[in-house]
Amino acid sequence: MSRFFIDRPVFAWAIAIAIMISGIVALTTLPVEQYPRVAPPTITIAASYPGAAAKTVEDSVTQIIEQKLAGLDYLRYIESTSDSMGGASITLTFDSAANPDIAQVQVQNKVQTATPLLPQAVQSQGITVRKASGNMLLVMAVYSDDPSLTGDDINDYVFSNLQDPISRVQGVGDVMSFGSQYAMRIWFDPYKLVQYNMSAVDATAAIRAQNAQVSAGSLGAMPAVAGQRLDVSITTRGRLQTAEQFGAIVVRVQPDGSRVHLRDIARVELGRETYSSFSRFNGKPASGLGIMPAEGANALETVTAVKAKVDELSAFFPKGMKVAYTIDTTPFVTHSITEVVKTIIEAMFLVFLVMYLFLGSIRATLIPTLAIPVVLLGTFGVLAATGFTLNTLTLFGMVLAIGLLVDDAIIVVENVERVMEEDGLPPREATRKSMGQISSALVGVGLVLCAAFVPMAFFGNSSGVIYRQFSITVATSVALSVIVALIFSPALCASLLKPVSKTGAHGRCGFFGWFNRTFNRGADRYAGLVQFVLGRGARITAICGLLAVPLVALMYKNLPTGFLPDEDKAFMMGMAQLPPGATIEQSQEVADKMQNALLGEMSDSVDAVLTVTGFSYAGNGQNQVAAFIKLKDWAERKDPGQSATEVQGRAFRAFSKIREATAFAMIPAPIQELANTSGFDFRLVDNAGVGHDALVAAQKQLITLAAQHPALRAVRSATLDDKAELRLDIDFEKASALGISADTINTELSRLLGGAYIDDFVDRGRVKRVYIQGDASDRMQPEDLNRWHVRNSSGDMVPLSAFTNTQWQSGSPKLTRFNGVASLAISGEASPGYSTGEAMAAMEELTQQLPSGITYAWAGSSYEEKLS
Repeated sequence: MSRFFIDRPVFAWAIAIAIMISGIVALTTLPVEQYPRVAPPTITIAASYPGAAAKTVEDSVTQIIEQKLAGLDYLRYIESTSDSMGGASITLTFDSAANPDIAQVQVQNKVQTATPLLPQAVQSQGITVRKASGNMLLVMAVYSDDPSLTGDDINDYVFSNLQDPISRVQGVGDVMSFGSQYAMRIWFDPYKLVQYNMSAVDATAAIRAQNAQVSAGSLGAMPAVAGQRLDVSITTRGRLQTAEQFGAIVVRVQPDGSRVHLRDIARVELGRETYSSFSRFNGKPASGLGIMPAEGANALETVTAVKAKVDELSAFFPKGMKVAYTIDTTPFVTHSITEVVKTIIEAMFLVFLVMYLFLGSIRATLIPTLAIPVVLLGTFGVLAATGFTLNTLTLFGMVLAIGLLVDDAIIVVENVERVMEEDGLPPREATRKSMGQISSALVGVGLVLCAAFVPMAFFGNSSGVIYRQFSITVATSVALSVIVALIFSPALCASLLKPVSKTGAHGRCGFFGWFNRTFNRGADRYAGLVQFVLGRGARITAICGLLAVPLVALMYKNLPTGFLPDEDKAFMMGMAQLPPGATIEQSQEVADKMQNALLGEMSDSVDAVLTVTGFSYAGNGQNQVAAFIKLKDWAERKDPGQSATEVQGRAFRAFSKIREATAFAMIPAPIQELANTSGFDFRLVDNAGVGHDALVAAQKQLITLAAQHPALRAVRSATLDDKAELRLDIDFEKASALGISADTINTELSRLLGGAYIDDFVDRGRVKRVYIQGDASDRMQPEDLNRWHVRNSSGDMVPLSAFTNTQWQSGSPKLTRFNGVASLAISGEASPGYSTGEAMAAMEELTQQLPSGITYAWAGSSYEEKLS
């Protein structure tokens, strides 16, 4: 084959140029990301049961749906949460072989069978099934320098003008808001309800009747009478728009003709839709948005598109409103890719210098140098054809392949020069003879190298995805280098090399002559050493074996293990948990202390902080705080103590001074699709049914043991701690005797104390919700329950105290389940000097001290690490 191209060098050039052009085209279209799509497909089911406690949500929503999720293909495990905010979330994780679209359809079909069994309030709220990655590509803070804009104003603007356009950007799977839009809030006064002998049911009926969007028809509609000259639609007032209009709603007309308006029994205002979380950016009121990617979306393209959309919308921002990105994953990806590309360029330059040093001729050096772009660009074309991306793994494969791919071309050049020197042949004839000698050897070496890398492409699970792209890249480069050595390099040798006389004058004078003589002397000494070893083969082999085997075994045993190394991505997360029962006001004080420590003591490394009270990765609650910490650019953090790991340590020390809460600083996981933070995700599972209290006791015991283990640090509960609950015992027999039905009691309680979404209204052109609830001042203490009354069948107002009793008990604001069994989540990190794998092994060892019946399981990136 080589003879054909030696005689037709133009054809060889044409093939090389075609390979390079295809590679250049592929290079412009290949997606760029840090890692390939490693995370297994996940499907999330979300439902809401307003006003329900966590146990109620678990029993009436979560378990009902879980029990229908049988027979799903490739299902790996199920995790679910039920919280006291009325939220139910079920996450199904599938094997990497699963098709996300098919998995979503299957889950959707299963949910449809469970929907009729759910409470009506849950069905009216809707159940969503979506495929979206749980990690946040981007966390943006919207704030204002204009003090006239309140936090509620900013939140409403973000909801009305930013959230929907961003959610429609290609690649965005979901948008999490750390705030709330405006809603019409109707706060009932218990004394006025009793005074006017009214209930929440009366007000709800009046609001729905007088805030209706009516289809009133038209005049002159077909069929029309002969001679009709009018065709006009009839409209009514439609939905109300202001608090004054809602306050004017007539709830009842008294027999004497007087009217009771909604404002007579309730306070009506434009307030927040939810009061669960509040955000501050560098101390200023703000609204936060977390952007999560769609399944399979390209991170760089998605973030670029989102920022472009925000820049487009910023032209219409109110005066003083600004956007800051506290978490942005793309700079690190770009930085990583740039560093790898620089390494490729440096490697090519070093390879050129080494080849020139040993070959001693620019013409000879040019031949293997030209092979590098042909092979690398050809590899890009193969990557595009196989659906791979440009990431740190594929580019690292190319860095490694540079040293391998030039070997074949160097062999061709050196053997051609040897033939010319020994046989005195001209370049073309020498090339023909040389290729006849080494072609089979080139193919054999290429097959051996491919055989070393190709098996890695057949690994399973997430580790298989990582190694597959690396191995295919290297194997492709090696295969292309053999093809180039058989086609392109011989044609270049025949065209570029100059004849060498039999005297071997080439490379025998000047610097290269000195280098060759010195190198040959070293080679001769090495050959003598090899001859000495070969003469004592058995003894040398035994000595090497006795030394190498124990040393290798010792190194393997002591070498730290891990899925992927932690890296400085120029951002961190923080989390704080106050004692159970702490209020949002107390949490805000802790959030301010965290922010002051980060922006004060660590101002040399920290650029900005977005704090969110009422939210954390462990769950939502008034005693939870989350912080999204933006670090300064790497170029500004070159001094000791400024790396992400060191800043994390400094934050740990600063947060330890906060006595009111337990606070942590966390580094993001290497692959955020698998986990939000680095470290491990551990689950205690109640497979024996020992009960919630025993499970909580085991969790506390394990955390205490972990605090004493040198390989573990920051081991903490990843669920909300139990807190006091006020149980309301209803005597339905007594209530029935008083003429009050169970349905009436349940409805009044859920609307007056829990709050209920009852209707919609129009605010500045956008449809928003109407909520009713008892006024805050009348539901703060247990004795406030005595203020509320229920109307019986005779029309009399009966206080709750007449048929209810209260008692304190302990309950969980968030219940979790793993594969349908009660569980508790624990998170933690490896201590400095230990790997995540060693920390996970330590946790498994500590579980042996737990009571029987409680087992453990891994989730997220920890599950992938165990599989790898």
